[in-house]
Amino acid sequence: MDLQSFLITFREALEAILIVGVILTYLKKIGQTQWDKWVWVGVALAIVVSYGVALVFQTVLTGFATMGSQNYLKIGIMLVSCGLLSHMVLFMSGQSRNLQSEVENKIAALLTVGGAVNMIVHSFLVVVREGVETVFFFAAITGGDIQRALQSWGALFGLILALVVGFLFFRGTRKVQLKTFFRITSVFLMMIAGGLLVQAIGIMQDLKLMGTVYTTPGGEVGEVYNLIAFMPEHPLDETQYIRDTGERPLVNGQIGIFFKAFLGYTHNPSVEEFVLYWTYYLVILVILGMQKKRHETARRSSDSDTTAA
Repeated sequence: MDLQSFLITFREALEAILIVGVILTYLKKIGQTQWDKWVWVGVALAIVVSYGVALVFQTVLTGFATMGSQNYLKIGIMLVSCGLLSHMVLFMSGQSRNLQSEVENKIAALLTVGGAVNMIVHSFLVVVREGVETVFFFAAITGGDIQRALQSWGALFGLILALVVGFLFFRGTRKVQLKTFFRITSVFLMMIAGGLLVQAIGIMQDLKLMGTVYTTPGGEVGEVYNLIAFMPEHPLDETQYIRDTGERPLVNGQIGIFFKAFLGYTHNPSVEEFVLYWTYYLVILVILGMQKKRHETARRSSDSDTTAA
């Protein structure tokens, strides 16, 4: 959970820091620093609202747990989070290339309209979007215990690293390749999304909300393979394995639970879990490949037009 919190916080915080940094840098460049304080007002309001959303989510999830319906809400949060993370990977992969020009154009348009309210609203929306997404993702990876994620070392270090990268980028004391950062974190976020998908499928099959094409003679969900002797997915499974066989698995359940949370690992996946997990990665990689091809084609076309001119 700590590693997931770290990656999510780092990615979301870095995005917000970069956009706010571009706004402040542009205002300084055009001699309009009198608007800086209103940008910070928007940021402060967004942080307060994001924390409020976290408290509301925590209350709602606790309420659902009391009513015995938390699993249904958990499934919904996992699936939506998987979709949001996938969207982030697919449609924001090229953000580092055009982030600055897009933000500067928006700020220029806002300043032509004028007014502190515009600066507050724009910076507020930038930060609150990232804050609310972070809360949603934390709810998914912790099963509803958002406070535990917010207070983890992963969230703290993710925020610190995002601040450091943002500072170095705008100070220019060190060349920071944002494209590389976004590419690396996209890979890890894609893994988290795949893990959330397969965990949601597993919960739905446990609750009989989703069937299977392969069942055991006893009518239970069948498994494609069983790696419990290698690495059980949970310490409880490890304890049961030791009790049943008198032997210890090669890798203990503490490692297994980490990979389950991070990658969606299960030592005995159903057909649906196995197929949909790898299909998810295949679809994402195909779409990313198509996006890269379109970008290269557009770039070659632009270069050809420039040469012709």
